[in-house]
Amino acid sequence: MHWLFLTVAILSEVCGSSMLKLSGGFSKLWPSIGVVVSFSVCFWALSMTLKTIPLATAYAIWAGVGLVLTALVSVVFFGEKADFIGIISIGLILLGVVLLNTMSHMSGH
Repeated sequence: MHWLFLTVAILSEVCGSSMLKLSGGFSKLWPSIGVVVSFSVCFWALSMTLKTIPLATAYAIWAGVGLVLTALVSVVFFGEKADFIGIISIGLILLGVVLLNTMSHMSGH
């Protein structure tokens, strides 16, 4: 169940970040409401995750996967450009998340 909560936290964080872009500095009502709702769900779900997954692991996964998905959203939906260094950098962050979860004692395994 904790992985479901973490997935909800990640997806709602990506949604909240996307709504933040659309809110125009909180000048547009519905995207601004979307920011508040999405981040509220995100932090509630992340707090539920932390009941069973160590903080370092949960935060690394949440931040790393959230970053990758947010970058994809920015390219696909907002037409932002991805350069070679950016792609390599995001890949290294994702590699760090994988290594943390498979090889580090911080992951609680």
